[in-house]
Amino acid sequence: MTDATGLAGPTPSPSPGIPLDARGVVTARRPVNWPRLIATLAVLAISAALAVSIGTNENLHWDIVGTYLFHPQILIGVVVTLQLSIASVAFAFCLGVLLAAMQQSKSPLLRIMAGFYVWFFRALPLVVQLILWFNLALLFPVLGLGIPGTPLFVGWDTNALITPFVAALLGLALHEAAYMAEIVRGGILSVPDGQTEAALSIGMTPGKALRRIVLPQAIRVIIPPVGNQFIMLLKASALVSIIGGGDLLTKAQNIYSLNYEVIALLIVASIWYMAIISITSTGQYFLEKRMSRSTRAATVQGGPAIRASAEV
Repeated sequence: MTDATGLAGPTPSPSPGIPLDARGVVTARRPVNWPRLIATLAVLAISAALAVSIGTNENLHWDIVGTYLFHPQILIGVVVTLQLSIASVAFAFCLGVLLAAMQQSKSPLLRIMAGFYVWFFRALPLVVQLILWFNLALLFPVLGLGIPGTPLFVGWDTNALITPFVAALLGLALHEAAYMAEIVRGGILSVPDGQTEAALSIGMTPGKALRRIVLPQAIRVIIPPVGNQFIMLLKASALVSIIGGGDLLTKAQNIYSLNYEVIALLIVASIWYMAIISITSTGQYFLEKRMSRSTRAATVQGGPAIRASAEV
């Protein structure tokens, strides 16, 4: 070392007990966090004990689980569950966009109607809605178009028209549309009002401004909660079993009502639900990552509103 005059001075010796490496440099050592270490070991021990207990429990009948995991009826239930979930979310999203546009309308009647729809279907439990749609024939034995009692009326038997699958689809979609409307409305409100005003100033109609300017910017805010709603709807589709909608849980119940292997069939259904949701969550992650990259690129190039306006 050098002193104030620039001459080399004696190197101070480290205090006793301070560790040095081969070059004589002090090496720092992080103290052991004993509470964290103990908590980690405890969690590992409990997890290992739980895994061993589940894996060696003969009452779970893992051989039955393996037998029915890819059973044709179970696979049919998986397909029906996917069909219900995808169709319900697609219909709910379209209806949600319409309801959100109505909520932003200048017409008081449209705002009241949209608000009433959102309130009603959010307030009514999904189970009740499914049962109501399944028993719609008790209220309206015949559904049709035209003037009843005249040759201009065309009707269909409600029981033939509202099958368990259709009842499940209506219940899930209409229930989910109320939440989608709030998600889309939140995305629209996240776009500054100046974007809409700029679009209107160049001659766009309000509807065109919503489609070409507002929604493309709001979609990055809408996508994450829509993905979460889809995952929640996948799990909520298990409620369809109360009306025999042919979903995954319904098929599992049909099988264990014959062989009485209740736990094993419920494990089969759970494995499929977890597999589907895991794949869906992974897809949602990459979609959000892609959307954020597109948003950053659009910002660098001038923003979506500017580019959309230039295309008009």
